[in-house]
Amino acid sequence: MIHAVIMAGGSGTRFWPQSRQRLPKQLLKLAGDRTMIQQTMDRCGDLVGHESFWVVTNAVQVEKTREQLPELPAENVLTEPAARNTAPCVGLSAIHALHRDPEAILFIMPADHVISPIEMFQSAARKAVEVVQADASRLVLFGITPSFPATGYGYIERGRLMDGQDGVFDVESFREKPELALAEQYVDAGNFYWNCGIFCWKAATILEHLQQYEADSWQRLQTIAAAIGTPDYDAVLADEFPQMNSISIDYAVLERAAGVTVLEAPYNWDDVGSWLAVPRLAGTDGSGNTIDGDVVTIDTNNTIVRTTDDHLVATLGVDDLIIVHTPDATLVARRDDSERIKQILAELKERGADQYL
Repeated sequence: MIHAVIMAGGSGTRFWPQSRQRLPKQLLKLAGDRTMIQQTMDRCGDLVGHESFWVVTNAVQVEKTREQLPELPAENVLTEPAARNTAPCVGLSAIHALHRDPEAILFIMPADHVISPIEMFQSAARKAVEVVQADASRLVLFGITPSFPATGYGYIERGRLMDGQDGVFDVESFREKPELALAEQYVDAGNFYWNCGIFCWKAATILEHLQQYEADSWQRLQTIAAAIGTPDYDAVLADEFPQMNSISIDYAVLERAAGVTVLEAPYNWDDVGSWLAVPRLAGTDGSGNTIDGDVVTIDTNNTIVRTTDDHLVATLGVDDLIIVHTPDATLVARRDDSERIKQILAELKERGADQYL
């Protein structure tokens, strides 16, 4: 059976002040009338039943996540007691899926991406599952054909085309986030993809690889697995999970293992990494502005303005800004400084102003 896993433990700091520790970007409506995590579940359609849908998030977000996904059984929203990157997250979902289904195939997605059209996404998901069903040793990830020389994404170099599988390749190598000149070479070469962090594999297979490459974490996962469904589960999880190695599934397994496969994604993809993604998703007016809320703009160009319903924002004679109002904090920044928003959070943390984080 297919089990869908949504990784939803991120904090979305680059979307401050709307995104906070208790209400991160995946729980916000940034592209449409549904939140990002709701859209992630929606796009799976009938691929997976609600009883086989899992969400992995952190303790402060569990309640809001369950509120936004009332279709899911409460126990299918799994809690990470500490942030330990994606390898422990994947391992936690795998032991829970296996507890219910020894033949579980995991289809794993981040909670904060925008993908269209849905039909193409579902078709690609089914194809990935078919690859895994045909060969249980396969670890399938999705590659996005790069549309520009991005320096903020990891790249996948494709190798041999799999027999009888159009658009499915062995992975030749992984490349870290490159400098611009190297990214341009990757795009020109035509055999590199962006790594979008969507995966498909058998739960038992990924655990076997974790046993091989991350033995301590694997052993802790076995201890947690033994406690599933018992009164001791929460205590065991709280003790074992924070002691796992904090490492991505890419570093822990994919860059080491055999049988790693890349499927060329046929859909449009956006990782919604910062406020600059919002104009791409929501569109702009004739002056290049992206507006959400009660806003008046005069002689304003290429500016993103978002505000709550009870607060008017008016702009006059400004260009290239990001203005985000919330009830307790307001951001005003130049668009080209969007990646520096983390500096504000660091300053707030230094001041002990945790109520704004």
